[in-house]
Amino acid sequence: MANKSGQKIKLLYIMNILLNETDEAHPLNSNDIIDRLEELGIDAERKSVYSDISTLLEYGLDIEKSEEYKGGYYIASKSFELAELKLLVDAISSSRFISDNKARELAKRVANLGNVYDAAELSRQVVVANRDKENNNQIFYVIDTIYRCIDNNKKMNFKYYKWNEKKEKEYRYGGEPITVSPACLLWFEENYYLVAYSDKREDIRYYRVDKMESAEELSTPREGVASINNKKIAEIARNSFGMFQGVTKTVSIMCDKSMVGVFIDRFGRDIMVIDKKDMANLRIELEVSPQFFGWISGLGDKVYIDGPNEVKAEYKEYIKKLLKNY
Repeated sequence: MANKSGQKIKLLYIMNILLNETDEAHPLNSNDIIDRLEELGIDAERKSVYSDISTLLEYGLDIEKSEEYKGGYYIASKSFELAELKLLVDAISSSRFISDNKARELAKRVANLGNVYDAAELSRQVVVANRDKENNNQIFYVIDTIYRCIDNNKKMNFKYYKWNEKKEKEYRYGGEPITVSPACLLWFEENYYLVAYSDKREDIRYYRVDKMESAEELSTPREGVASINNKKIAEIARNSFGMFQGVTKTVSIMCDKSMVGVFIDRFGRDIMVIDKKDMANLRIELEVSPQFFGWISGLGDKVYIDGPNEVKAEYKEYIKKLLKNY
């Protein structure tokens, strides 16, 4: 005897079967669908299956009929293509701030957005790099707090730390909470950063999210975030090094023409490039910091800072300090 309760939701089961088990290479005909329903304890006839598929088509589900497999049906377009799911899985797997176990868990959830054949391929796609990864699942709660504060237009506070020589957490400001007005989250050089306005410093500040703890939403409305826009944030990120903030200056750099591509990759195609016979002169607005000097040093003798004079002097002093160790 037919399961009446099952008959009422048969339409939903058929939709799930088509979504989870079919694509152009794997259609299911009416007999296949009836067999799947029987495994679920639901009796069905061909006529009712055809009627349900017609209803799903009317609902808007993109169902196509195969010409090659006994008139089988399959989902022609999905919410996510396999290539898109692979991209999401790769991004999750390579994220340094997500622990190995959490990365695998999230990858499985992403795989469930496709069908069973996508999931099988995605499980082979997952390759977690052999490197240290922060085993810090608290980051998800911190991110949730940040977004909640932004949505509610509230300030937040948190504790901020770094690792010391004993591999212990060393908290900034003696462990006192830092209060800021969060503006947005920024993904930069494999790390998540909170972009926020600091009332204390009256400035835009950046904080590594994986170094934040005990994040709390406050009742006070945010301040200073109206002037922070996405374009400004992108420019600051592009012109800084490792999110270490320095003084913004227009720097003149001379380099071998073979090195111009390195600067375009770093600063974008809008930088000024002047042809100087065998060399190229670049004019770039960037944040001058020890991290910038370290980056320039790593490019070797085909690159040197041409101006302004105070930046050249700072760079010379930076090199002298390095040489004291040798």
